[in-house]
Amino acid sequence: MAVSIRLTRGGAKKKPFYRVVVADSRSKRDGRFLAIVGHFNPKTRPESINLDIDKIREWTQKGGQVTPAVRKLIKEKGHTL
Repeated sequence: MAVSIRLTRGGAKKKPFYRVVVADSRSKRDGRFLAIVGHFNPKTRPESINLDIDKIREWTQKGGQVTPAVRKLIKEKGHTL
């Protein structure tokens, strides 16, 4: 099973928030996922980013692929993989 670490959208119209999840790459954007590893809210100032870097590293060591959007959030938070 190919695993990706990506964003899923939540919230109402024009009021999004995102979860950083570990999901099967074949599942839908907001579909089934394996684990929640963080949250991102672009509507707050400054944007709130909460990531569990240890879990993200654990999943990447198991073969999980990080999407460019999540990679950008990790970089903004000041971490590296």
